[in-house]
Amino acid sequence: MNTYATIDTGSNQVLIFIAKVDGGEVKEVLLDRGEITKLGEGVNTTGILNDDAQSRTLKVMEEFKSLLDEYNVEKYYAVGTSALREAKNSSNFVAAVKEKTGIEINVIPGEEEARLSFMAVVGGLNLKDKETVIIDIGGGSTEFIFGQGVKILDRFSTKLGALKLTERFLKSDPVTEGEFNEMMSYLKIELKDVNPPSRNSFLVGMGGTMTNLSAIKHKLTMYKPEIVQGSYITLNELNGIIDDIKSRTIEKRKEITGLQPKRAEVILAGTGILKAVMQRVGADRITISDMGLRHGLMFDKFCS
Repeated sequence: MNTYATIDTGSNQVLIFIAKVDGGEVKEVLLDRGEITKLGEGVNTTGILNDDAQSRTLKVMEEFKSLLDEYNVEKYYAVGTSALREAKNSSNFVAAVKEKTGIEINVIPGEEEARLSFMAVVGGLNLKDKETVIIDIGGGSTEFIFGQGVKILDRFSTKLGALKLTERFLKSDPVTEGEFNEMMSYLKIELKDVNPPSRNSFLVGMGGTMTNLSAIKHKLTMYKPEIVQGSYITLNELNGIIDDIKSRTIEKRKEITGLQPKRAEVILAGTGILKAVMQRVGADRITISDMGLRHGLMFDKFCS
């Protein structure tokens, strides 16, 4: 068996997946871990990666390099998404990571990000006979994929991310009703052209917002992927969670069972995006995938 790794350098979180692969299949997961670094902090307003965000992320990339060595990884593939696509100085950061760690980050288009995410979800949830709408809510963008079985019908990326919308709209602590309503009105306008092939499509969500919502629903004191994978949230449950989050300061949100404390600042915007999407496509529930871009990348690069 061979040991391979994939790294997803996202706008809010950096993730690493290490697995043993044999015969084109993942046989054993050795490590699946994420660290919130907020690399995309401020990019929406300044157009550049700030020094603190770069330092936080570079530190984690150095830790990931140690993990690659510790697990004797033979080959790896690292990608960058929304923040690195948009920041004017992203090439400087990519060069710094290469110099410090030897890790080369490949910045991929939003459409490629969507394709890889689709691979992970359809394979992980066995949706090969379903018409699907898949959403991936990130820190700097939200990807949409419309699929029929293993075939992608359409895929596109929007500049609607949990970190971006937090910085733009949710500036008070706790947020005001006016701020939240303004964000929801903006989302309604921005999502007006999202038209799935049918109203009967199977809706699936992925990314940190989704997995944290499942953990909150199930009151998980320790994250358990086997519970999160394939679980669901109804629109009524989502509204209840949103009301609870809205009523709290960021510090008080950290006390919510199941919520990653580092995600407390951006979780409300993430749930707002989800609510707006569910309303737009006419869905009263969404199934949650624990598998994401890093898993799709593993299938694509090392299992095909």
